[in-house]
Amino acid sequence: MDPRYDKLRACFDGLEAAAVAFSGGTDSTLLLAALRDVLGPGRTLALTAVTPYMVRQEIGDAIGLCDQFGVRHDLVEIPMPEGIDGNPPDRCYRCKRAMYRRLTDAAAEHGYRVLFDGSNMDDARDYRPGLRALRELGIRCPLLEAGIDKAAVRDIARELGLPTWQKPTNACLLTRIGFNTHVSMERLQQIEEAERFLAARGFRQVRVRCHADLARIEVAADQRPLLLAQAEAVIPAMHRFGFRYVSMDLAGYQFGSMTDRTP
Repeated sequence: MDPRYDKLRACFDGLEAAAVAFSGGTDSTLLLAALRDVLGPGRTLALTAVTPYMVRQEIGDAIGLCDQFGVRHDLVEIPMPEGIDGNPPDRCYRCKRAMYRRLTDAAAEHGYRVLFDGSNMDDARDYRPGLRALRELGIRCPLLEAGIDKAAVRDIARELGLPTWQKPTNACLLTRIGFNTHVSMERLQQIEEAERFLAARGFRQVRVRCHADLARIEVAADQRPLLLAQAEAVIPAMHRFGFRYVSMDLAGYQFGSMTDRTP
């Protein structure tokens, strides 16, 4: 077994029980698997935050993985935090602070005093205002403590046979909308339906960035020809979802392409 996995498991020494903020993504799945292996399924709790701006498919994925792992799993409803509907530049900080306060309370309600987050070393190197909220709340990030980055997460997950080892990175739907833009449930649904349509047509890493009534579609660089080839089907579909104009970003998929990186 990869020695980095042993280092991760060592982060749980001395614990009797713990909870994981579980999104069903590659990082939190590895964290949950490691915790279950060390503590056992009966002393491991997965908590999935359900917010208005998360991708619904992620909830189903999280439920299925927890069933596979045999661990207790609770969905924690979290309303739109104050000010988030204006999509401010510090939205990630506000969201994480509100979310982890609620998740910490939910864990405590079940008798769990420790809550872990799945942030990895790459998150610490990038602009991640949400990490500040985690530090302020005293939330531990074992992947960070073990020095594990995204590539290592995928390597270990593949060695463990976890089904998420190749899962594309996802983010909340607010990242598809520009800062200081009003966010409505209708807009979030519009974006989610558009991305679900494109994913069903074989686009493995896709974002529909929303600029008022224009959809700027980002796909992996090697899939740009496929998007052009499917234009006659994609354009009317985007119109049905409520976009007036449809464009393809020639730069391809870019992580955080709508993020203003100035604090």
